[in-house]
Amino acid sequence: MEITKIVQLQREFFNSHQTFEVTYRLIILKKLKELLLKYEPKFALAFKKDYNKGEFDFLSTEFMLVMDELNYMIKHIDKLTKIKKVKTSLINFPSKGRIYPEPYGVVLIMAPWNYPLQLTLSPLMGALAAGNCVVLKPASYTKNVSKVIYDMINELEHPEIVSVVLGGRDENQALLDQRFDYIFFTGGDSVGRLVLEKASKYLTPVSLELGGKSPCIVLQDADIDLAAKRITWGKFLNAGQTCVAPDYICVHKDIHKKFVQRVIYYIKKYYYDENNKLSDDFVYLINEKHLNKILSLIDESKVVFGGNHDGLKFEPTVLDNVTFNDKIMQEEIFGPLMPIIVFDNIYDLIMTLNNMEKPLAFYLFSQNKKFAKTVFNIMSYGGGCFNDVIMHLTNENLPFGGVGKSGMGSYHGKKSFETFTHYKSVLLKGKKELNIKYPPYNSSKISILKKLIGLK
Repeated sequence: MEITKIVQLQREFFNSHQTFEVTYRLIILKKLKELLLKYEPKFALAFKKDYNKGEFDFLSTEFMLVMDELNYMIKHIDKLTKIKKVKTSLINFPSKGRIYPEPYGVVLIMAPWNYPLQLTLSPLMGALAAGNCVVLKPASYTKNVSKVIYDMINELEHPEIVSVVLGGRDENQALLDQRFDYIFFTGGDSVGRLVLEKASKYLTPVSLELGGKSPCIVLQDADIDLAAKRITWGKFLNAGQTCVAPDYICVHKDIHKKFVQRVIYYIKKYYYDENNKLSDDFVYLINEKHLNKILSLIDESKVVFGGNHDGLKFEPTVLDNVTFNDKIMQEEIFGPLMPIIVFDNIYDLIMTLNNMEKPLAFYLFSQNKKFAKTVFNIMSYGGGCFNDVIMHLTNENLPFGGVGKSGMGSYHGKKSFETFTHYKSVLLKGKKELNIKYPPYNSSKISILKKLIGLK
């Protein structure tokens, strides 16, 4: 079906108001759950084909998070869709205040290639629970995963509610030329700017989930082994192709050498066998273009581990004594490269970081909770962790999103529903009222008004 016809079909169906019924939304969500469970083996195989993603990684970083979001919506939809009662002001006495949750309409969700299932279907659950109709545009680079998404949604047999458009730049352009009621985009900032530009034509509200260089600080009082263990896992998860991966590590000079040693220890433990062979399950880089970008960021004189690749299989690589002026610090890495910056004064470091673009994530390792609280308060970032990395994404009660160049808007759990919902405020009044608002305005009414305002 042509893109214009898909949008028209969904708009006509939305205008029938069938999605306003909560029971109808539940039917669709529960059918999607059945299909996800049915298609799980096909998704697992598709991930292996697209970029060598193993079953555990697929289940833990993709499938589980989608199911969590879906189950949350099914469990909480009655509460989320409930009309909220609010207090009213004395000037409106007697009256009642109500807030009505309303779906936006026809929504476009555009997803990237690095987590092609999670970042396509997780926002979908919130959009459907809120009562919207949705056009999905999965990534073109992960063609096998995108094809399984397409087949699964086709089996849902409700194109008027959910449809999938496959393709690349031409299809993206054609979609952005349509009029949508909300656009949810996850990807790079360059395309994010284009999405904003296109959305401005119709003043369409937008969520942008972008990226950036997310710093990780390891203070001198940190548990070095714990920090190395968790940072190594988070950095090389999905071969570093994670928007909230710790992009670079700032380590205090007093623990620097020991930290590097423990990082190398955990790299070998996690990803290599007894013959020093890289695991067959280590995720590949997505394509040759991305490989060339990663290669261009490496200063071989600073490599203390790794640096080699076999085709798209790029081994975990550590670069030590990196500076903020190095090429690798000029753009988001999005690959299995761990640059380590040595610092002496934490306040100077924070000043440097606060003068950079606001990152999507921020991580801090320390045993001083009081000082950590101060650091988290004075830094600006999308979200973060204390003594861990990435795991804040797994908490449905913590909204996920960026700030500044790393994005706008957020989602996950309740926030996903709110993102795809317009809240209408309504004041309900009967015949009785205070007549102070009506002319003529004599001294008595002025006196009463001053008391209401708080004037003497």
